[in-house]
Amino acid sequence: MPLQRHLAVSDRGEPAPFTHPLAEPDSHLAVQAPARYVLSSTIGYIAGVGCCHNSAIEPNARMYALNVEQLGIGDVKRITPARFGDSRGYFSEVFKDSWFRANVADVSFVQDNESLSAQPGTVRGLHFQLSPFAQGKLVRCLRGALLDVTVDIRHGSPTYGKWVSAELSPENGSQLWVPAGFAHGFVTLQPDTIISYKVTAPYSAEHDRGVLWNDAEIGIEWPQMEAYVLSDKDNKQPLLSELPAYFQFS
Repeated sequence: MPLQRHLAVSDRGEPAPFTHPLAEPDSHLAVQAPARYVLSSTIGYIAGVGCCHNSAIEPNARMYALNVEQLGIGDVKRITPARFGDSRGYFSEVFKDSWFRANVADVSFVQDNESLSAQPGTVRGLHFQLSPFAQGKLVRCLRGALLDVTVDIRHGSPTYGKWVSAELSPENGSQLWVPAGFAHGFVTLQPDTIISYKVTAPYSAEHDRGVLWNDAEIGIEWPQMEAYVLSDKDNKQPLLSELPAYFQFS
């Protein structure tokens, strides 16, 4: 597998050297980007970083070190960090506080959580917490694969009761940002799936709430599985129509 080369362009559109993150200290691999291959920048401190495989990159190719996609309800976003690889593997910056605050949400994360689900079809959710322990979550998958789902439960929101989803896996490296005011859940697609997520508030049993995962009013299109595995708690969560107005859209 040939060593990938990575190009950088300054904010002024001028070629700028970019050192490969996996390069050894004495190898110092850096190349210049021809001016005609300037990459459009939309995302902050590492905007304009692209790559090619020992071949000319496509003119005007939109390749970013971090790709951010708005998913259509509120500020829910899918974030996909770039991976810089060579024959040994890859390097990736999966989280940077200053970049996240500037480009996604100005929040502080207080802890990281992790869970393993042994069986495919394991459903955890839909969960949320009430203020003052309302949680924003930044979710990623470390092993296996899962469909991550979030539902807008902010009363008065034009997307109230609407949902979006994203498949997360170690292969695609994507993450899902779920702000406070949204219910969150997932179903595992492979055995022994591990999910990891940052939260903006610690767990509080007193403030822990949920909504039924298969509420027909919400209508989440869960993938077909041989069986769904849920806790007794999640099988008995209330319907959306039974929830008080815990969150208000503003």
